[in-house]
Amino acid sequence: MNENARAGGRLPVFTGQSGHDLLGIYLNDHLAGATAGTDRSRHLAVAYRGSEIGDAMGPIAAEIAEDRRSLLEIMRRLRIPIRRYKVYAGRLGERAARLKSNGGLIRRSPLTSLLELELLQMGVQGKACVWEVLRGLADRDTRLDQQQLDDLLERARRQRRVVEELRRLQAAEVFRDR
Repeated sequence: MNENARAGGRLPVFTGQSGHDLLGIYLNDHLAGATAGTDRSRHLAVAYRGSEIGDAMGPIAAEIAEDRRSLLEIMRRLRIPIRRYKVYAGRLGERAARLKSNGGLIRRSPLTSLLELELLQMGVQGKACVWEVLRGLADRDTRLDQQQLDDLLERARRQRRVVEELRRLQAAEVFRDR
């Protein structure tokens, strides 16, 4: 941490790139995360179909996919180019994460779903952050729909509560004998 930040001052502003360029990087990074989150939530819904996790994740997965489409639409309105390599990286990263062994080689470990729910919880929190940033910009940029962003933010908060409850239930199940 630099002295300015420690002293309670403002962090330095980097002036080499325009705000639009930086917003493009930021939104493309979130698009990569949204891609991974969409794939992960669908995977959870399918893997746990017929269970409490699967029943709760079905609608959440559909909403997460819709949120990703909303982000793409917002990026188009803002004329921010989509960086396909970041989308592919998000999808590849999500698939690579499925290869991690969690104590079971043949069957799915209960620990797998706990870790997947934790990852999804972090993703939903990140999505709430991007909606908050965009909501702040909507006061100055008429291309951003304030009501849409308020609705997206509220939905992310509700998703976070649902995923958190599922995570708590799964943690209690995984570690019940401890």
